[in-house]
Amino acid sequence: MSLDPKIAARLKRNSDGLVPAITQQYDTGEVLMLAWMNDEALHRTLTTGKATYWSRSRQELWVKGATSGNVQHVKSVALDCDGDTVLVKVDQVGGACHTGDRTCFDADELEIAIG
Repeated sequence: MSLDPKIAARLKRNSDGLVPAITQQYDTGEVLMLAWMNDEALHRTLTTGKATYWSRSRQELWVKGATSGNVQHVKSVALDCDGDTVLVKVDQVGGACHTGDRTCFDADELEIAIG
């Protein structure tokens, strides 16, 4: 099986055939991570309810939590208005970041110069 042609036609992929996928905790809105999806990863995410991504470093699909146990139960998936970003709302079990942290965005907040 493959990605629904109607969805595939809306996607604007980069030169590697990927779209960024922002992953968010479904009930709090907390941004957990950013990963990449190809058509197969999006198809598997939509049909299995398990967040599936494309690893650019390993050049293979990976299901979040398959080895760590920190799974993401998919609650909803949406495309942005341009079709170039996917928003995956999940119920995160354990840490979303490969470091074990809850989110990939809590370790290094940058200082903003106001004024």
